[in-house]
Amino acid sequence: MTQCELRISSPSYTGKAVTTVTRIIMKSKKYAHSLYLLLTAVIWGIAFVAQSAGGDALGPFAFNSLRNFIGAGVLLPVIFLFDKLKVSGKKPETREDKKRLLTGGLTCGLLLFIAGNVQQVGMYMGTSSGKAGFITACYIVLVPVLSLILFKKKSDIKLVIAVVITLVGLYLLCMSGESGFQFSDLLVLICAFVFSFHILVVDRFSPVVDGVRMSCIQFLTAGTLTLIPAFISDCNASFERVSALFAKLGTAEPWIPLLYAGVLSSGVAYTLQIVGQDGVNPTVASLLMSLESVFAVIGGFFILHETITIRELIGCVLMFAAIILSQLPVSEKADKQTQSHCSD
Repeated sequence: MTQCELRISSPSYTGKAVTTVTRIIMKSKKYAHSLYLLLTAVIWGIAFVAQSAGGDALGPFAFNSLRNFIGAGVLLPVIFLFDKLKVSGKKPETREDKKRLLTGGLTCGLLLFIAGNVQQVGMYMGTSSGKAGFITACYIVLVPVLSLILFKKKSDIKLVIAVVITLVGLYLLCMSGESGFQFSDLLVLICAFVFSFHILVVDRFSPVVDGVRMSCIQFLTAGTLTLIPAFISDCNASFERVSALFAKLGTAEPWIPLLYAGVLSSGVAYTLQIVGQDGVNPTVASLLMSLESVFAVIGGFFILHETITIRELIGCVLMFAAIILSQLPVSEKADKQTQSHCSD
């Protein structure tokens, strides 16, 4: 046997090779999932146009409820197809698996119901879309703080710097000379707080459950719960108003925003969020998803022909720089800490 053959057959050499390959696969998975979260931000950013049009046509709560049901309906054939092709290795088999999936889906649905509707009420009461975008995106600060308090998980120093840069970028992007903090702004801040918990819940469940199934359950939950304020507020607790709402659905006006928000923003984007967060640090995930404000401005420029000011352009550049910083390789110790957290 040659020296080369001895070296290859050595257990320590083989172990190092396996470790290296595993690390490469993990990093490839991490960057692929970061790309999913970036695509989520793109879809959510453009969805602001659809949400505004759909809310005006049907009422904010009725629109939110219907988009969630559409999102769930889109995912049902996807689940069936994935099961047939055996794409997902996380199909619930045992009673414990099903209980874990149901717990994650119901929790995410409840948080999504609260965050989405509280934000809608805050904007209805007077918070501008730009100010609401800035306050909502404050979850990028709340996520690492809550991670530290609840799970004793510290963020890498470069993530802290990235969060600060992103906040500055968001302020330049979304705030245009507005000042003062009103009750409606407090409601939007509550939305940011609740959405932070949503991100953390997804972070805890996405590594151990089927992401598409959990997403479907969360939409059914949020859609069902939103029927209550839709009936009370949008329809004034009147069945005649409910009939009028169904009559509106017989026209083409509400369907374009409904289909975009239901199929892409809900069905596709929220599922990409759940799948994408598997193995990605929740602070990095929140930074990536905060780019929805940037893509909202870009979408407004290309779709609605809105102008972009120098101030907004600087804000976009700062946010992109922060995302690039957050994606730079971390130390091996921090990387192991993240992987062990995701496997809990």
